[in-house]
Amino acid sequence: MRKEPQPFRQVKKTITNQVDKANKDNLTRTAFYERFYKKHPEIRWSLLAGLVSRNAGWNMTDLANQWFQVLLSEKDRTRLFSIYETGNWTIFDDACPQLLVYEHSKRVGQPLFDLLGEFGVSAFMVQEWNRFWLEHDEERLCTALIINEQHVLESAVIQKKLFKSIISSKLFFQIEQHTHFSYVLLPTIEGQLYTLYVRQFEQVSKRIKLGKQLAYLLFHPDLHQSISFFMDQNPHSGSRRDYFKQMSWSPRVESACLRLVYPKINHKIESRVDWYSNHKNISAYFLPIKEWVPVPREKWVKHKWMMIYMAMKTKKWVTSIVESKSDKQNKPAQK
Repeated sequence: MRKEPQPFRQVKKTITNQVDKANKDNLTRTAFYERFYKKHPEIRWSLLAGLVSRNAGWNMTDLANQWFQVLLSEKDRTRLFSIYETGNWTIFDDACPQLLVYEHSKRVGQPLFDLLGEFGVSAFMVQEWNRFWLEHDEERLCTALIINEQHVLESAVIQKKLFKSIISSKLFFQIEQHTHFSYVLLPTIEGQLYTLYVRQFEQVSKRIKLGKQLAYLLFHPDLHQSISFFMDQNPHSGSRRDYFKQMSWSPRVESACLRLVYPKINHKIESRVDWYSNHKNISAYFLPIKEWVPVPREKWVKHKWMMIYMAMKTKKWVTSIVESKSDKQNKPAQK
């Protein structure tokens, strides 16, 4: 039996409250995405968003560990955290109302996607949600959400002065060489790690391609159950211990839970210009990607951590030499 839809004002208020409650930090966002997928498994993007959000949290807490405190200055670590957190918050602020409007539409048995404009959602996604309601094409909707969120991220983060100043500096080279800025890990319950890396992260087309490749891996018939089971059995804490404990090795560096190292951040809500108004020809983004046989990459990840460790030790050694020379120069000559 179809339920009577609530008055629009009441629906908007309810959804706004739900978004505010869930958009407190990386942990609440990740938990929301993953709970939503369990209730609505046809919305594949929600599980993908949970996985990517886990990686964002791991990247955040990396910046607080002992190795990165040596590699990067406090100022640079603060700037990087700001980029991770702002991106994570922005995507959730845009996507969560879409998911909740879909849930409400299912509840009342009729599409209510015209409400999305009230939440600043792109006209592109209004079209795609209405199309999904009729055609039930799960893969297309997942791709559409990838396309949309990367364009939202483009204007909210990538084109901002802070991000541009980082990618034009030596810091960005350090990040590419020593951190997990441009690659995403997909852990399994058996302790395997699958990973994808994107060069030229600042290009929206590259990030969309990465998102489609991640969706391919996440829903690959040989991997989906194992990755999903890992996520079910290991609630996201922000610490890489979430997956290190499944493995036969781990880097000997502390990985703290996110709330032990970062406070809740209050974000300034900015009005968004609909990116779709200037991007009508996007059909190429929906083209299928080239398929491949997934291969676990624990050795590659282990090598990456060894590189981080060696870079940290090298910087400590160089710093100690510079400081020793400085001390000798500043030491007053004995009479």
